[in-house]
Amino acid sequence: MKRAFDILLVVLSMPLWIPLVAFVALAVRIADGKPVLFRQERAGRHGRPFMMAKFRTMRNGDGDDETRLTRLGRFLRASSLDELPELFHVLSGTMSLVGPRPLPTRYLPRYSPEQARRHDVLPGLTGWAQVHGRNLVSWPDKFRYDVWYVDHRSLMLDLKIIFMTFATVLSAHGISSGDAATVAEFTGGGDGT
Repeated sequence: MKRAFDILLVVLSMPLWIPLVAFVALAVRIADGKPVLFRQERAGRHGRPFMMAKFRTMRNGDGDDETRLTRLGRFLRASSLDELPELFHVLSGTMSLVGPRPLPTRYLPRYSPEQARRHDVLPGLTGWAQVHGRNLVSWPDKFRYDVWYVDHRSLMLDLKIIFMTFATVLSAHGISSGDAATVAEFTGGGDGT
């Protein structure tokens, strides 16, 4: 049922997001050059790796994330438009509209058994942790939200999270983690059990 819901919503909304994907891709190409997409191996359901794509928001090269973040990239992150290419992952079945956010595969050995339960479902474009503070939420709290979602998931909860996501994005709340451009690396611990 969840898969059918995802496909129906993504397909019905294509007239809105396909032109937006094309426009953002062109804007990134003109403003920041190639590559337009940033790809990184992420952990999917049951920890299976997949290559996740999103619009590139940083310059290539050395330096910290804050320095490398482009002006257009800052706007794309604030509006969550950098996540648009992940809709193709929803269509392919490697992601869902709602679920725990897919994190780098290098984190897999760092999870406690309780935290690892976040991989019992498909990762999502948005999730329970995202609507409760995005990058302002600590890693232990983020994983508690993720596991809570796994235990309570339903289509009604997914709809609630989707509507809450729009409000979160419009408010631009929790985009950055404190003064940093990106969230700090998860190093393990804080299992919240």
